[in-house]
Amino acid sequence: MKILQTTILLSEGRFKKSASLKQILKDIQESIFRIEHPKGSEKFILHDQCGKKRGEGNGVKPIKLLCMKYLKDRGWDLETRQKVSSESRPGPIDATYPVRDKSFCFEWETGNISSSHRSLNKMALGILKGTLIGGVLVLPSRKMYHYLTDRIGNFQEIEPYLPLWKSLNVKEGYLAIIEIEHDGVSKKVKRIPKGTDGRALN
Repeated sequence: MKILQTTILLSEGRFKKSASLKQILKDIQESIFRIEHPKGSEKFILHDQCGKKRGEGNGVKPIKLLCMKYLKDRGWDLETRQKVSSESRPGPIDATYPVRDKSFCFEWETGNISSSHRSLNKMALGILKGTLIGGVLVLPSRKMYHYLTDRIGNFQEIEPYLPLWKSLNVKEGYLAIIEIEHDGVSKKVKRIPKGTDGRALN
């Protein structure tokens, strides 16, 4: 799996230069680089099929599970609920890592573009309210999107809204989007099922 770019939306206060953030970002990058398909190939190759039609294309959730497994082994907590503000307690976050009395959040997009907005808003609100220290959202590139479940959130769709999050006034915190992309496509590679079976990429 390739990381095309990391777009930093917020990077303020002492945390941006901390050893904690450096280790967190290293964990996230390694979790992405370790995703491979087929198993043992050391590359991430998608089945060469558009995902617009039902039963075609590649699923997203099995890809995310490989990333989550690595983070769990590194001491991250999975599927945790964070009280991002006194008024809001949204659904579970894919992975969190404790930083002093706060948490750093990591989300891997498996929903549509509305879900991408909710993820970023959730993390931004937590940073504003002082309950979260940071967060990262992973989104596929537009090129990768073609081979995945139809209407999955992708970087190009959310890009026009980035100035909104960049304009937030915070004293301390880090918020970023990582754009990922596959290494290639092949008709010879099996299609990744559209499901949550943890064995789907074995």
